[in-house]
Amino acid sequence: MMKKTLMMAGAALLVLGLAGCASDYVISTKDGNMLLTNGKPELDKSTGLLSYTDEQGNKRQINNDNVSQIMKR
Repeated sequence: MMKKTLMMAGAALLVLGLAGCASDYVISTKDGNMLLTNGKPELDKSTGLLSYTDEQGNKRQINNDNVSQIMKR
């Protein structure tokens, strides 16, 4: 009984820990679109492109000049 309780508590902590690792963001564009991301977008300063993963898991890029704001959600 005690072993099962400890395993359940460990599993709950693991799930909570994994859920807290990645923060999601909203990218607001200058033309009024809102792009939802999984994880933090990353800017490539040499190209000026902002890379992010969309909610479906697809890798995307947008020109940083088209971005008006990035907000953590």
